[in-house]
Order: sequence, then structure tokens, then C-alpha cells
Amino acid sequence: MISLSKDGLLRFSLSRRRWVWDEEKIQSRKIPDDVATFLTSAIFKLSPDVQNALCTLSCFGAATDEAVIDVLETDLGVNLKNALEYAVSEGFLEKVDRNYQFSHDRVQEAAYNMLGFEHRAEMHLKYGIALCLRTAKNDNDDSLLFTAVNQINRGNLSAISDSN
Repeated sequence: MISLSKDGLLRFSLSRRRWVWDEEKIQSRKIPDDVATFLTSAIFKLSPDVQNALCTLSCFGAATDEAVIDVLETDLGVNLKNALEYAVSEGFLEKVDRNYQFSHDRVQEAAYNMLGFEHRAEMHLKYGIALCLRTAKNDNDDSLLFTAVNQINRGNLSAISDSN
């Protein structure tokens, strides 16, 4: 429905006081039968920054604490917050307190599947190491430790192919 509204095919008419649509154009439009395909195509319509931010967030599962985002931005130089806020405004994410969460598990799945298997492993490992190093620097705060270990485990050490 949101997609149809954004494309101008479904709108509320103030003069008629009801919803109006162009049935012929809606019928001619190619809408995927599969939700995952539909969501992937919707994500591809977003800017590359927002796509990358959603893919990054998808590596952490359904929800991610803002503390993780802060580490990625600070320690890895990845710009995420503006893109994530845009994704919130578009309905792909919700922000509850200090957590970003996908609005639906299929959105997270679609973003995660946009990454190739090897690229996913590299990203998990990179994020896990960054979080682990941050935890090592902060003696009194190990709140990110479980997230770091999970990312390293998901990273699959076979992702390391050279000395880099």
C-alpha cells in the first residue's frame, strides 16, 4: 500500500473524501509475488548509503543497540546514523529507546541476503574485532563483549585470506 501511495497510484482525495486509485496502472505494474523479492527491490530504490546501513545493521540481527552503531562509526569510520534515521522515516526500521530494530524480520532478511556469503563473513569478523577491541579498551564495560563474540563466531575465520 505504501509503495502504491509513493508511486501516486493510490491517494486520498480531499474533494471526494475517499481513497482513489488507478486500477489499470496498478494491474499493469509488476509486483513480485514473494515478499522478500518485493522488500529487496524496495531497498534497492534507496540511496547506496541507506542500503549499506541496512546491510550493516542486518549483520546484528533483528535489533541493535545504538552503542554498537557508535563503535562502528567511531572505530571503523562507517557513517550510519543519518542513513538509519532515514530508514526509520521510510518504515524499514523502528527506533525504540536506544535500539534500532527492523520493522519486520523479512526486511532484515532481505537486507542480509543482499550481501554475498563471503562478504558477510568478512563484515561479521571486522565488526566483531572492532567491538572486541573497544571492550578491551574499556576495563569497566563489557556490555559489547557478547555481541563481539557472536560477530567473530559468525565471521568464520576462513574469511581471513591474507595478512590484512
